[in-house]
Amino acid sequence: MKPIYLDHSATTPVDKKVLEKMLPYFSDVYGNPSSLHSFGRESVMAVDKARKQIADHLNCDFSEIFFTSGSTESNNLAIFGLVNSFVARGFKNPHIITTEIEHPATLEPVERLVRDGLVEVTYIKPNKKGIVSAGDIKEAIKENTLLVSVMHVNSEVGAIQPIREVGKNIKKINERRLKDWQNTRVSERGEKPQQIYFHTDATQAINYLNSDVVWNYVDMLSLSSHKIYGPKGVGALYVKTGIPLRAVQLGGHQEMDKRSGTLNVSGIVGFGEAVALLSKKNVEKNNKKVSKLRDMFADGVLKSVHGAKLTTVRGEAVPSHAHFIFPGIEGESILIALDLEGVAVSTGSACASMQLKASSVLLAMGIKKEIAHSSIRFTFGKDNTEAEVKRVLKILPPIIERLHKIAPDLPEIK
Repeated sequence: MKPIYLDHSATTPVDKKVLEKMLPYFSDVYGNPSSLHSFGRESVMAVDKARKQIADHLNCDFSEIFFTSGSTESNNLAIFGLVNSFVARGFKNPHIITTEIEHPATLEPVERLVRDGLVEVTYIKPNKKGIVSAGDIKEAIKENTLLVSVMHVNSEVGAIQPIREVGKNIKKINERRLKDWQNTRVSERGEKPQQIYFHTDATQAINYLNSDVVWNYVDMLSLSSHKIYGPKGVGALYVKTGIPLRAVQLGGHQEMDKRSGTLNVSGIVGFGEAVALLSKKNVEKNNKKVSKLRDMFADGVLKSVHGAKLTTVRGEAVPSHAHFIFPGIEGESILIALDLEGVAVSTGSACASMQLKASSVLLAMGIKKEIAHSSIRFTFGKDNTEAEVKRVLKILPPIIERLHKIAPDLPEIK
């Protein structure tokens, strides 16, 4: 029987239309886009087309899109690039606000800056639904706050974060501070107030939500191609004009000196096409289909598996996610048992799935460590079918029942 893939939050298959656009750039159009000859010009035209496709989708200027290897690099460039730029200018002790539920690609750069003594940081805790409060973020802002970084959608439980409200609040604070400074007598003015910049990791959001950077009031936004039916190894960072970033990767002067390295032309072409396929009509169609499959599955599990707890809050999460806790069983045991039956799932973020430790996201949501180990993330995609859902609903309950008999009892979910 054909295997069933329910791990679309980790990666997605390349859409056939995307692959078709990419193929010529592996062998027919192979010039280095940094070269000045006709081969290079042909490649750079393809890169520029993709840059425009992404800029049009995000409602930004062509020159504000910088290609990277993926969202991990984009997050690193946004965080290190901004902080290092201001530290080099003499900014003392910049303050960063982020959340406890961010991807490690955000948390680890911030932690490195803290260890190096360059920044102070405030971590915002989510509620039990996995959603942070825009009000809590607003209250955490200080005079030396330089950067706020909040992901649009949490990768584990799929919870949608209030980034538009966060961005709006930051814009108002920036405007008020500037106005107060301008209204102060020139002789009494101190230094011009430092602007607060807002970054969001939209990796898990762009497939389902409005990622318009103007509408969401964001200054920087990270994207990854392989989450939206494009190829792996390519991503982008939107950087609003005027924001100073210090390059993290040096040596080639590509991407307007922001990110050195020969551009992955075929990947960028595929990325652009994948984004172009995210038309409003296509997104609405896919959201409807995926949501129906997810709900069919979630309802089936809650009905057939005693004690199963759905930690994804439907209506406040993207339609792809169904994150469950099965108390009394290690999540890895369920994952392996399902894999042996031809069903691919995850115990959490793909980047952390090889680490046998409790999810920091679930712990932040108030779930006990021993319970958090019992979690499984099912994430659906546009090519899944009702027949696949029905098949998994037949396979899963006996697996849970069998594993319950050999697993130690764990505490009740509170």
